[in-house]
Amino acid sequence: MKLEISERAKIIPPSPTLTISNKAKEMMSSGIDVINFGVGEPDFNTPDYIKESAKEAIDANFTRYTANAGIPELRKAISEKFRIDNQLDYSPDQILVSPGAKASIVYVLMAILNPGDKVILPSPYWVSYPSQVNLASGISVFVPTKEENKYKITAQELEEAIIVNEPVKALILNSPNNPTGSVYSYEELKDLAQVCEKYEILVISDEIYEKLVYEGKKHISIAQISEGIKNQTIIINGVSKAYAMTGWRLGYSAGPLEIMKAAARIQEHASSNVNSITQKATVTALRKDDGSLERMRIEFEKRKQFLVKALRAIEHVACSEPEGAFYVVPNVKWYLSRNKKGLKSSTDLSMYLLENYHIACVAGDSFGLDDIIRFSYANSMDNLIKGVHRFEEGLKSIL
Repeated sequence: MKLEISERAKIIPPSPTLTISNKAKEMMSSGIDVINFGVGEPDFNTPDYIKESAKEAIDANFTRYTANAGIPELRKAISEKFRIDNQLDYSPDQILVSPGAKASIVYVLMAILNPGDKVILPSPYWVSYPSQVNLASGISVFVPTKEENKYKITAQELEEAIIVNEPVKALILNSPNNPTGSVYSYEELKDLAQVCEKYEILVISDEIYEKLVYEGKKHISIAQISEGIKNQTIIINGVSKAYAMTGWRLGYSAGPLEIMKAAARIQEHASSNVNSITQKATVTALRKDDGSLERMRIEFEKRKQFLVKALRAIEHVACSEPEGAFYVVPNVKWYLSRNKKGLKSSTDLSMYLLENYHIACVAGDSFGLDDIIRFSYANSMDNLIKGVHRFEEGLKSIL
């Protein structure tokens, strides 16, 4: 019998961020001193008050199946979070708790897309969005953004993309953004919301980095702009990034009731409920605060300021100022067009730097823009200092 995999599986590539991270780990296990700027997770431990809550749940034998959409206590806590942090009213039955924000996005896409439906992805985009759209049998429409606009899609660019590609079903908007760190302002979101309302486009608003904003910036959800756009928006969030809980695997989504019910039905047959212990710990994470989140945010901001200044000091490297998340994307176009090593793409450059200078970065073509590479500053200051030096030496070596 000839074994064949599905066409769907054939077109799904491995995650570039995990690929580079795994290769870096292999090199490290063989004794090579690799500085890993590829990983997208905080380098802090989960705060103690959250861990203690999980231990209490285990001791109380809270270890059985829960309601598929999440325990009532958690969905109520998420509803309270939206009301307090975002001035948004979502009832608990409009909230779906899923095993990570990735799953949240996939289930929502599967709930709203029919085969061939188009989804607009401003590029650079998070590496998993195109594959997630493919999994839901949709078609990705990539809309390049401009560095001078801090890699944010404008209302005009959005409207032009909708007109050219009509009909369009949805827009995936990510603020704060991975990989660029850009944060959309109220006015920018207002303009985008008007276009989406005009053409009746659904918005999947990925706000997983919501609490990691800098330089006095404030996170705004597009759902806050008007009741009209709120009724067309599904918010994606979770506890992985801000609470240093990446391994706990909990994301959540909130939006129009019919969409959330449909996504919940899909989850019932795909993964069912999130780990019961994680759910209890997340209730505590959302309702209590020992200052850990702000201490992490302040440390990230210090690292960002150092890294941007250090990268900009490298000759022929441009670097936009990130306003959120924990990534920075130096522009290396000049080196790709002039090097003597035959490096034609950001992937070529990233592999060269990893193999020869032992720094792991993620190639920009993974995000839809080959001119950049992504550094994560979820790393120690010592590693940032050493890593930037290696990066500069690596760039000099290819000329």
